[in-house]
Parts: sequence; structure tokens; C-alpha cells
Amino acid sequence: MRIWIINPYALPPSEPGGTRHYSLARELRGRGHEVLIIASNFNYNTRREINPGLAENTTVEIDSVPFTWVPVPGYHGNTRARVWNMLAFARKVLALKSLEAANRPDVIIASSPHLFGAWAAERLAHFYRVPFILEVRDLWPQTFVELGGFSPRHPFILVMSWIEGYLYRRADRIITLLPKAGDYISGFGIPRERVVWVPNGIDLALGPEPAPPVPGEKLRLIYTGAHGLANSLDTIIEAARILESENWSDRISFRFVGDGPEKPRLRKIVEKLGLSSVEFEDPVSKERVPGVLQEADACVAVLKKSSLYRWGMSLNKLFDYLAAGRPVILGTGAVNDPVRESGGGISVPAEDPGALARAIKEVAGMTAEERWEMGMRGRRYVEGNYSFKHLADKLEEVLCESIDKKH
Repeated sequence: MRIWIINPYALPPSEPGGTRHYSLARELRGRGHEVLIIASNFNYNTRREINPGLAENTTVEIDSVPFTWVPVPGYHGNTRARVWNMLAFARKVLALKSLEAANRPDVIIASSPHLFGAWAAERLAHFYRVPFILEVRDLWPQTFVELGGFSPRHPFILVMSWIEGYLYRRADRIITLLPKAGDYISGFGIPRERVVWVPNGIDLALGPEPAPPVPGEKLRLIYTGAHGLANSLDTIIEAARILESENWSDRISFRFVGDGPEKPRLRKIVEKLGLSSVEFEDPVSKERVPGVLQEADACVAVLKKSSLYRWGMSLNKLFDYLAAGRPVILGTGAVNDPVRESGGGISVPAEDPGALARAIKEVAGMTAEERWEMGMRGRRYVEGNYSFKHLADKLEEVLCESIDKKH
């Protein structure tokens, strides 16, 4: 089976960001399938070109996984430049019709939230007369409405809504990372049996077996990943302020590793409050994340308080955290909660800095052995339920069924 995965945000482990499709592609290639990832040559996490000066649509093999890098203009923030970036990627994807017939795919997967790119992928699948599989990672444009404050009648939202409905109707199968997104998608008249849940997971080959943390005088907390609106990092900073006001400055430390549009504002807040327990660091590549997490005693993440999460969540960082064998402190209102389900940490309500501070103190009050046992419960849980080997099994089944049905 020759599989094309079209995702402008797909990345190899050498880059900061999500490597879901790299890991799935490697698993599928190990089973004899040919997989090609078509991605943007611009990393939106670092706002830099991945391969500066690379020729148009150059294919580079990374650990046996071929990436075709599509050059697109860069952007900063949610501006017109970002829309232009999306449109440029879609135009370049449509140009792939010129490839020789010998290289044609048997199935095409397109991943949101980039709906323009997904539309171009659907047109490509129609051209090649092969199944079109839509992967829904975030519910666009619903995320813009519920988290970004956009009006449902905004022209951009109306265009996105039309494309969203069109893609749902045209897809042979719909893969969703969110466990309850099928309820949302069925509202477009899509039969539930066409929607399959394939969440994020862990690539056990990218990191070593976890080891107990080296004892220290402070409880070392870490956050890794995007510094954006949806990440609610103000909640963690306010929890740090509460703890420092209770004379915990010498007992805790917070590391924020990553980047995003909110980072400059968050730095200013920390400086204004004079928080000595908080440090900001540059993003690291995906392959370095497991080692960075091993330097912590516990991991922390918070979601915004939003009805959007009634459809569920599937945060990359949560699976990284649980795989690291460290207790996870999570602020969430989502309908699913891998931390609570695994027993690998403590969950508190979203955007509740007081509850988050209390959970941090609870973890700090544990013995090193208790924290290690809690962390390893999370590790065993993701090993058994969310390894990319298991997820590739499910994806392979969906692809084979789609091809058989098409023919």
C-alpha cells in the first residue's frame, strides 16, 4: 500500500513539535507499506525554515521515513500572513497532480487543523481516484469560536465552516484524535461508523526507559510545549505566585520549555511579580524531550476552561509526561482524562490556580518512592494503551478497509 500523509505541521524528531505522523509512518513502513509525508518547510513552533535553501518539493529520508518538504512563506501569530501560508501550502499540494503515474498513491490522509491543505488533499485524492481519509486533530473552526472569541458569523469562520462540512462529506473515513468528536461530526449528517478514534500516543523508540529522579532540595516542575492561548500558562504562573506567597520559594521550581505567541507576555508577568521560582527556556527537539523530562520531579499542564473540551482532548505533552514516569499535575475540564484514568498524577479543575497550588503541595509532600510509583503507573498505562504500535494497528485497518471498499 502506498500512503500519502499530507500535514503541513508534520515534523521529524530533530525538530520541536509533534511527531505523530513520523512515528505512524515508521510503524507502517516496518509492515511493508510505502509512506510519504508531505509537509511544510516552515516550523510554526520555531518560526524558522526547517531546511533553508532546499529546492522546491525536495524529498528527504529521515530514519527511513520520506518527507517531501513544501516551501511556504513564514508568519508570526494569527495574522493575514498565516492565512497566506495556508493558501500557499494548499496551492503547492494541488501541484502534485503533475507527478508521474508510477508514483501515485493508493490512499491519501490529510490532517487538520489546516483545512485549506486538507481541501487540496481531497482534490488530489479525487484526481487519483483513491480513498480520502480526513484526520481531525482540532475542531476547526470551532476552536476559533470557543477559544479565540471569533464570531460564528465572521467571514473567515463561515468559509472554514463550509470547508469543514465539505471535507466531512467527502471523506471515505474520518479519523479523530478526540474521543467524543464523533458526536460533533455526526451533527453534519455523517454516520458514526465512518468516524474512528485514533488518539495521540507515545513512540517508545524515541526515549529511554525512565529512571527515578535524582533527589534534590526542591520539587522540580516542568512544562513543555506551546506557549499559546489554549495552554492557559497564566494559571501555572498564578499557582507559582500563590506558593511563593506561602514561603515555598525555596521548595519548588518551574521550568517552561517551549515557545509561542504568549511567551513574551508571560515573561513580563513573571518579571512584574518578581517570581524567583519560574524560568523560561528555549524549545527543544522532540528527540530531546524525554531526557529533559527525566530532569524533573513532576510535570504540569493546564487547559483553558471551555465547553470545547466536551468533545475530549489528546495533548501530545500528556503522553510524553506519562511515558517519562513522572507524576502529572493536570488542570482540565475535558470529558476524558488520561491522568486520572491511569492513576499517574493528580487532576484539578481547569483555570483554578488555587487547586493547582494545592496539588503541587500534595505531590511535594509525597516521598520519592511514592512519586516514582505514581509516575510508573502512568508509564505502564500508556505503554499498554497508547503506543504507536497499537495506534498503527488501528490506522492500518482503516486504510485497508477504505481501499477495499473503493475498489
